[in-house]
Amino acid sequence: MKVHASSIFLMSLLSASCSSTKPTTVATPASRVYHGTASVGDFMTITVDSGAQTIAYTDVSNSTSGTVPYTVNSNGTYTLNDPTGNLIGAYELPNYALLVQAAKTGPNSDTPALITAVESGQISLATFESHPYNFMSFRTAAGGVEAGSVSVSGQGSASVSSFWPYGAYNAGNQGSSPFNNQTMDFSQAQLDPSGTFLTVSPSGQGTSYIFGTADGIFAVDTPNGAILGLTQATSPNFDPTVAGTYNAIYYEKTGASTGQGNVESGTPSLGNATLIVGASGQVTFTDAKGNPLAQGTLTPVAQVSYLYGAAGQLSDPCYGLFTFRLTTATSQQDVFVSFLGQAMLFSAFTANLSQPGTYSYFYGVGLK
Repeated sequence: MKVHASSIFLMSLLSASCSSTKPTTVATPASRVYHGTASVGDFMTITVDSGAQTIAYTDVSNSTSGTVPYTVNSNGTYTLNDPTGNLIGAYELPNYALLVQAAKTGPNSDTPALITAVESGQISLATFESHPYNFMSFRTAAGGVEAGSVSVSGQGSASVSSFWPYGAYNAGNQGSSPFNNQTMDFSQAQLDPSGTFLTVSPSGQGTSYIFGTADGIFAVDTPNGAILGLTQATSPNFDPTVAGTYNAIYYEKTGASTGQGNVESGTPSLGNATLIVGASGQVTFTDAKGNPLAQGTLTPVAQVSYLYGAAGQLSDPCYGLFTFRLTTATSQQDVFVSFLGQAMLFSAFTANLSQPGTYSYFYGVGLK
């Protein structure tokens, strides 16, 4: 029987104890500090120095670090010249978010991953309490993606409801469940002396790092991958003000399958993408060469019967979380998208219906 990777994280926490708001425009300091989570499960501190044109990083999880020179491309992306071959490329909205392509993350410093980082600032558990979030879980195994909602009460108790596409694909023959509805306890989270992140260290489960921003971003770096949340909207309807063109960095794994010990095979890659969102919710994903990754019209999760309602099992309508499903004779693709201000989260899982047991997925973050 396979278990949600995020569920492992949630259960370990228990045992141990979707509106759209643009960020405030401020002057850009020469040096900017971010906290980030890699989809392989590494917590990182990253400093961008635009005066020296360097990116300095410390990977807390595997104890690696470095300072990498960068150049700015015509489209605003960064090309990195990392002598160790770890950091490859990046894209930044100063004072808001930073996306990085990394080739050597994970416990053995050999795994490609997407690093999503947000501006470092003073937080506490109260920063995230009483604010419901839509989240996506980005991993490099277990089918890669999960989407749903999390809401933390004033007492530190959190309610989670999510959909795991890989679980739906394998439910018939693997005993997996595609839905996860449970509560967890954040009250044992400890604030780091810096005041910029919290930690939870369940016995035998490693350390998870909780961080984010007061204006609507919630992130958890777990040993299994990244959990990224954006504040929920007040309505299920698509907000046309989020329409526009987004520059994105994404992780993709093709030809994947899961074998003994839940070890996932497949071909991983990292790339840049352009996401075009129309005023009526049409969305097109294309890679750097103009090849299509996905295309469809966003539908509120709250209005999708196979996820929510009579036929679905999400306990929260996830206002501000959108999806579409594309089915052909040989494949079924589930796409999820969420927005906040100048950022969007996206993920997609594609089941190969002509070759049972194989699948592909991609996920990433877009900034405009």
